[in-house]
Amino acid sequence: MRRITLLALAGCLVLMASCSRSNNLFFGEVEAAVGNHTVRVTDCYRTEVPQPQEIVDAGTGAVSYQFTPCRDADVLIRDEELIVNGQSYGVLAAGNTVTVDHGKVLIDEVEAHAAPR
Repeated sequence: MRRITLLALAGCLVLMASCSRSNNLFFGEVEAAVGNHTVRVTDCYRTEVPQPQEIVDAGTGAVSYQFTPCRDADVLIRDEELIVNGQSYGVLAAGNTVTVDHGKVLIDEVEAHAAPR
C-alpha cells in the first residue's frame, strides 16, 4: 500500500512539474507573450515549447513575431496583423489575447474569421 502511495505521489509531482503558465502538458495548452499580445494554443501536448521568435526586416526595420508551438499552429504577427496558419485574421489592438483552439481563432475570447483571399 505504501508503495502505491509513493508511486501516486511521484506521478503527481511529475504532472505538476510539467505544468506551468507557459506550458500545461496536462491540459495540452501553451501560452506565450508574443510582442505585446498573449497567445494561447490548445491541443498542444509538448514537453518543451519553442519560444516566440522576433523577426526584424533588414530593409525596413519592421518587427514581426512568430510563434509555432505545435506543427498545426503557426502564429505570425506582422505590423499587428494576425496570421494563423497562413490565413489573415485582421489587425490586432494593443494587448489583445489570441487563442488558437482546435482550429478556431479567438481574439479576446471572441471567434475571429479569416479574411477572404
